[in-house]
Formats: sequence, structure tokens, C-alpha cells
Amino acid sequence: MIPLRDENPSSTVPVVTRLVVAVNCVVFLYEILLGPDLRQFTMTWGLVPQRLTAAFVTGEEPVTAGIATLFTSMFLHGGWAHLIGNMWYLLIFGDNVEDVLGKGRFLAFYLASGVIAALAQYFANASSALPTVGASGAIAGVLGAYLARFPRARVVTLIPLFPFFQVAALPASLVLGLWFVFQFFSGALTLAWSVHGGVAWWAHVGGFAFGWLAMHVVKRTDADRWIG
Repeated sequence: MIPLRDENPSSTVPVVTRLVVAVNCVVFLYEILLGPDLRQFTMTWGLVPQRLTAAFVTGEEPVTAGIATLFTSMFLHGGWAHLIGNMWYLLIFGDNVEDVLGKGRFLAFYLASGVIAALAQYFANASSALPTVGASGAIAGVLGAYLARFPRARVVTLIPLFPFFQVAALPASLVLGLWFVFQFFSGALTLAWSVHGGVAWWAHVGGFAFGWLAMHVVKRTDADRWIG
């Protein structure tokens, strides 16, 4: 299922959401301009679990470099499809979460989601020498928060029924709930079969779970924003 848009207009202009999209696009264009230097750039600024272990466990790498990649990796992408897919989801669901949290808290939440997601992927395979890049972990946090706050919101979704396609407005609980289940079982299979590389499933799971829990914390501490 591919979300096309939601029927849940925000009451404010999603400045931070759009700014994050713009930053990701600018960084990706810079990646394209690097040409043959892109691999080294990705190894330096992407999250390489092996290097993170060297930084925090063995002391063979600077700790500051390890911490930096927890943040920088969420602004790198591996191709046009990777970038467009991530930014599409962020634009659909980010505005409403930003609306609830406010701009400053949303930015902090987005970055925290990305870091938690990166750590979840790290703990799933701490010895990997492959770089993890992409905003999907941070965006998974946004999806989890959206599900917690707007479970009954309608999401206009493209449903592939090969050889045909159907468009239907489905509840967010179904669209995002199925998304999470797919991520979780895909991640479980990679652990069971010791498959590494490819999609960072556990980053998605970790980010989503963090976003869902964080929004429930907000509900308890900021109840006046949840009236109605």
C-alpha cells in the first residue's frame, strides 16, 4: 500500500517539516556532485556499526565522530527512489505531528527519533562494516507519533491489486499498523537468517516504537493540546 495523502489538514504551516525536506534534498544533490568521492563520503558520514563499536567499546575511533554519524546519517540517501520515498512519507504525516508538538519540539523529536532508530539498527548488527544512511528511521518516529495521535485519520492509499490498482481512504491505524508489522517481521527474518545489508528494518522498528511512546508521553504531560 502506498499512501498518497491524508484527510487531516494541519492548522499551522509545517515550516520544520518543509525545512527538513529541503535539507535532505540539498545534501542529496551534494552527494550527486561528489562523483567517485561519494563512497568515501558515505563511509565517513554514514552510520557504520563497526566504527561505532570502535568508538564506544574499544576506543579505536573518536567518540565525537561516532556520535556525529548518529545525526549525519539520517540526512544521507542512497538514490533518488530512497530520497523521494522518504520525503513523500514525511510530507504526508509530518505536518500533523509538527502541529501537535510545535516547531521546536518537533525538530527535537525528529532528531531524537533518528538517533534512536540508528541505535536500534546498530544493536541489531554491531559488527557490520556497511554504512547505514537515510531519513527513514527518523520518519518512522513521525509515523509512530501520527498513529498514536491520529489513529482514526483517513489516509488516501493506493492499493495494488495486480494487474489493477485501487485508491481507498483507509484509517491510519490500518495503513501504519500494517507498515509496522511488515517492518518488524522483515527485521526478524534478517536476524533469523543472519542477512545483513539492504533495508535497515530495525531502524524503522526502533524509530516507530519511539515515536509512538513519545507521543503518549506528550499526551500525559501536555493534555490540554489533546482536547477534542
